[in-house]
Amino acid sequence: MFRAVLVANRGEIALRVFRACKELGIRTVGVYSEADRGAPWLALADEAHLLGPAPAAESYLHGARILEVAAAADAEAIHPGYGFLAENADFARSVIDAGLVWVGPPVKAITAMGDKLSARETARAADCPVVPGTMEPTEDPDVVRAFAAEHGYPVAIKAAYGGGGRGLKVVRADAELAEALEGAQREALAAFGRGEVYVERYLTRPRHIEIQVLADAHGHVVHLGERDCSSQRRHQKLIEEAPAPGLDEAVRQAMGAAAIRVSEEVGYVGAGTCEFLYEEPAQAGDPAFYFLEMNTRLQVEHPVTELVTGIDLVHWQLRIAAGEELGFTQDEVALRGHAMEARINAEHVAANFVPAPGRITAWRPPSGPGVRVDAGAEAGWEIPRDYDSLVAKLVSYGATREDARRKLARALDEFVIEGVPTTIDFHRFAVEHPDFVAGDVSTVSVEREWDLSGIAAAAPPEPGTGPVAPSRTLTVEVDGKRLEVALFEPDSPGEQRPRRARSGGAPGSGGGGGATETLAAPMQGTIVKVAVEQGERVAAGDLVLVLEAMKMENHISAHRDGVVATLHAAAGDVVNTGDPLATIEDAAGDGS
Repeated sequence: MFRAVLVANRGEIALRVFRACKELGIRTVGVYSEADRGAPWLALADEAHLLGPAPAAESYLHGARILEVAAAADAEAIHPGYGFLAENADFARSVIDAGLVWVGPPVKAITAMGDKLSARETARAADCPVVPGTMEPTEDPDVVRAFAAEHGYPVAIKAAYGGGGRGLKVVRADAELAEALEGAQREALAAFGRGEVYVERYLTRPRHIEIQVLADAHGHVVHLGERDCSSQRRHQKLIEEAPAPGLDEAVRQAMGAAAIRVSEEVGYVGAGTCEFLYEEPAQAGDPAFYFLEMNTRLQVEHPVTELVTGIDLVHWQLRIAAGEELGFTQDEVALRGHAMEARINAEHVAANFVPAPGRITAWRPPSGPGVRVDAGAEAGWEIPRDYDSLVAKLVSYGATREDARRKLARALDEFVIEGVPTTIDFHRFAVEHPDFVAGDVSTVSVEREWDLSGIAAAAPPEPGTGPVAPSRTLTVEVDGKRLEVALFEPDSPGEQRPRRARSGGAPGSGGGGGATETLAAPMQGTIVKVAVEQGERVAAGDLVLVLEAMKMENHISAHRDGVVATLHAAAGDVVNTGDPLATIEDAAGDGS
């Protein structure tokens, strides 16, 4: 086994790998950016080294600097966690060329599966059905139109060299095509360094099912059952569970076998995940599931598989990288009980899950039998705007699905995070939703089928109506029930502030009626596109700017009808919450 491992990541996944290394007697080397100086998870590393400034390109994505640190710390191996460099074939190659061990799959497998079109070819070669789509990358809107003409809308434009919902846009009509293509290319370039995309038929109500695989360097490949990851927003996961509820046993076995065939076809070694879309066949002879992609890394949702199989995936990543053989066969893999994971993100649920970085003022995670919290946060920690919005993962385990669901509901009620809005209120709502209770959730349920308006009442005040963090918290008793009441101090009388911009095409009231003129930034971020010109007439809901924050693009829409009198920001500008973005006056120019 290794003497020392450098963990080239941050947050809860860095903490998770540190713990696994300590359990195996391995010295740990942490890295951090200026934004993460003094971060809670670094306390668990045996030593930690500064990489550079906050921007990921100058720190967590700076491969040469990471290798310098590894050499200085006498590390023998590098574990990339997930995200950042985990699926970067060039970095993996540089690690190996430097004489270090890469805790991940072979470079050839990363390259083959990192290119989603190559991955589709691999799946076909492994006799695994794929979603109908193009087999060449494109930047041409006419190619997308031609595909839509043949297969019909909606279609999905997807990043060719990355996954996780980044660079994925669904097009439902021809009028949306050009903007969606441009946005997908821009997101793909920002997230993966390459802007190529391809097009697929978009399934209207599928379930997202994935199969965990483990493979050693001695030719042994096993799968560890499936996870259902259908609860999503922006094509990114919110709740995951294992095993998938109500999945036909024949389909379950077929998916597992397909995942092993794909893994063998690509020469996989390590922990990986084959992702599938499952939809009831429209007619006899249609496939029940389609290969989507293979993630050549550990998944965020790996804890649910660990709980139902009793297999520590990070331990096995390290042991396989050190040359060990798998100590079990497929016949010895057994799933027992049920596990669920809720991703706790710093986001405004009521504002279309817009990221919301800030300082955590109170942090009280739940505990108790059947509850696990993977987190790299604590009270006083400032969540940076430069990275993903994930704060913690709350995981429950029970003898049955209902047992796990009730434990998750109880733990969500106990979880206290103050100072920033989080998805906790959404999860409390979701685990009690009749669809979720019945196990009938598709990838479109959250955004297109569920009424989330009730959660809006729990949203923090908008800029200009009071601080996000309560000034005082009181405990009161009503009819024998103890309740916590948060008190917010109001703004000064007569104080005027810009109206907060809404994202995702959900504008505030438009036209007259006292609507304010100024469109303001709903969060910190970087302007990546200005979609209008000064003097242009807009209607409420029209796209004005695109703001990138915490690895997500947010469409800032006009909050009223009128004319763009002034643009206060340009592409490339960094803005703070509440900063003016545009002044939209009525057609007469008097703002009434």
